[in-house]
Amino acid sequence: MTEQAANPAKPAPRAAMSIDVEDWFQVENLKSVVARDTWDERELRVERNTDRMLELMAENGARCTCFILGWVAEKCPALVKRIAGAGHEIASHGYGHELIYEIGPEAFREDIKRGVGLVEDATGHKIRGYRAPNFSITDWAIDILQEHGLTYDSSAFPTVAHDRYGKLKGMDAGKPVAEIRPGFHEVCVSVLRLGPKGLPWAGGGYFRLFPYPLFKWGVSKILKAGQPYVFYIHPWEIDPGQPRMSGLRRSHRFRHYNNLEKGESRFASLLRDFQWTSVAEVMGGEIDRMGAGAVDQHGG
Repeated sequence: MTEQAANPAKPAPRAAMSIDVEDWFQVENLKSVVARDTWDERELRVERNTDRMLELMAENGARCTCFILGWVAEKCPALVKRIAGAGHEIASHGYGHELIYEIGPEAFREDIKRGVGLVEDATGHKIRGYRAPNFSITDWAIDILQEHGLTYDSSAFPTVAHDRYGKLKGMDAGKPVAEIRPGFHEVCVSVLRLGPKGLPWAGGGYFRLFPYPLFKWGVSKILKAGQPYVFYIHPWEIDPGQPRMSGLRRSHRFRHYNNLEKGESRFASLLRDFQWTSVAEVMGGEIDRMGAGAVDQHGG
């Protein structure tokens, strides 16, 4: 019996699971104590953690989108092949995990070219989607994504406030899927609506911070309101055994290490409690449901 047949009370499969495939030492919270030129010296844990997530998703009949960092694809091409072989969507997370608005258009263009190329080389297939490191998307970046043949981004996070997130014109909490250029769509990361903005309710540190029953309630509320839901998580978030770095600011330490020991069990619960598919499939369903001409459009 399939998971869906065994539990027909589950919400309709309009929830997108996404994994930003990067390793523990590549995150912004550790940037002050982990120099980029030491990455090759660090313990590589992304492969084992991602494989564990693949096992959990297989057990629960879940499909996802993996936004894969080009650096990881370069080091672990077999991992990228396993993800694709398991039926999950492959997308890009760029190459070097740098904030877009800090590196500027030319460096971003090179980052995308390298990151997309490595991921496509590993699978032999064209990819469609992108997610910016730390959701640092900007309007000018969309044009560059289109130059490289990508057709959607999932970086807009219309939340009340955050010190790192980027912004796109015209996006708000009531417009989860929008055609922001002809043939190019934005798929927002989910929030609980508070007018045009909202409370972050999509994963990451928020998923580890809030009690699971409360987080589950929020996901159900978004879906019952007729909105698609987009969740994100990183492989290092199910890995309490990762190295603990000293010298961090208190806020950065809390953001990165809080409740890591609960990450895997909460992820497994979320997989059981909802039906999960890829970002591209949820986006396509929204376009079909609303009608291509009815999807909100915002000029560039």
